[in-house]
Amino acid sequence: MIYTALDTFYVSEEQLLNSPSRNDGIPDRTEAALRRFGCDLVQESGILMRLPQAVMATGQVLFHRFYCKKSFARFNVKRVAASCVWLAAKLEESPRKIHQVLQVFNRMEQRRGNAPLEFLELSSQKYEELKTDLIRTERHLLKEMGFICHVEHPHKFIISYLKVLGAPAELMQVAWNLANDSLRTTLCVRFRSEVVACGVVYAAARKFQVPLPDRWWEVFDAKWNEVEVVCKVLAELYKQPKGHYIEVGRDSKSFVLMSKAWDASTEEQERLIKTMVNGAASVEQVPTTTSSDAGIQKDPALKAPVDKSEPTAVKNRSHDFEEVRNSNANGELRDDPGVGKEKPVNHREDEAGDKIRDKDRDRQRPRESRDSGRGYDAERERARGRDRDRERRDRDREREERENTKERDYRRKERGRDVGDTEKIRQSAISREREFRLVREQDRYQHPRRPNV
Repeated sequence: MIYTALDTFYVSEEQLLNSPSRNDGIPDRTEAALRRFGCDLVQESGILMRLPQAVMATGQVLFHRFYCKKSFARFNVKRVAASCVWLAAKLEESPRKIHQVLQVFNRMEQRRGNAPLEFLELSSQKYEELKTDLIRTERHLLKEMGFICHVEHPHKFIISYLKVLGAPAELMQVAWNLANDSLRTTLCVRFRSEVVACGVVYAAARKFQVPLPDRWWEVFDAKWNEVEVVCKVLAELYKQPKGHYIEVGRDSKSFVLMSKAWDASTEEQERLIKTMVNGAASVEQVPTTTSSDAGIQKDPALKAPVDKSEPTAVKNRSHDFEEVRNSNANGELRDDPGVGKEKPVNHREDEAGDKIRDKDRDRQRPRESRDSGRGYDAERERARGRDRDRERRDRDREREERENTKERDYRRKERGRDVGDTEKIRQSAISREREFRLVREQDRYQHPRRPNV
């Protein structure tokens, strides 16, 4: 994790009593229950996605920090919990894809509501709305925290404190569990991690009746009143029931949030819908008009809906057209207009037909030449392909010949090296034999044999 700033997000007890949720009329117990419920969602989703405990702890701290500045009435706890998990996974370098987070939270909601389990299709409109809302909520988280998301947990201090105090090993697991449970309270936004670590160590030691040195918390820069508050908050936490969802906001209870237009308010949307509905109404709802001359009220032109009116004014006029076309100059009708008359020859039509045929032939010639050109191009490509194959085979043959030549040279050198080594060994043996004979001769002349007396 990359630290960009110090961990300086802490609030006082007075600020918690005057939180935005309290200002919106949410009681103390309801706010505490929603905080526990959101932390349960973060912890459960982290287990289902197989995330490290550090990711779940960071997500719960981000959850508490966000609701110190925003109200539960304005931001749904389920959506904020999902965004905290997604952001914490990226902060702790264990990122998960957005569809994994949405699938897990969708399945958790279905199980909590005893609804049938349905897979969230990635191509559905519901998934697009969930993804858009998750990204939007994460942007709200970063904006409210000023992009300072560094979180320091008390777990690392617990291990070092217990080692310094020389506490037994079983005390470490109990203190670790108490530190995880403290994340469901507001201790992470009220006290530093060192103070919370001292509080959980003291509570674990009291539970197992393990004696600790006097005023040991002062060594770790903590005060007794702060340690006492941590122990009292933990004791009060275990008396509370499990967190559950309570509807306190104006949004839907479901995890799905319908995407609203960003550039239009709710009043404008309602007005637009009313206008569309009024425009789609029947013509009977159109107000009547009054004549300006006589002051007489006139009825509307159409009193029935448009889709129910019958097209009486439109009828088949083909028979009348045939009658007009087959009538003579005097208005008399003829059954067969072509009887007794020859059809005149129209030279203009013949010339026009010849021109059209000539244009078609002219249009056909470039097409044929283009087709022949395409055939030539295809043949040229095939020839190029054959040349490339031939060059490839030649290169492979040359490479094989070079490798064979290298292998023959290497073997010849090895044989020459072996012959040379044998000759060297023979010459060495001969020289040693010659030296041995010389030494014997020298010994014979230096020590002559004495005659027998």
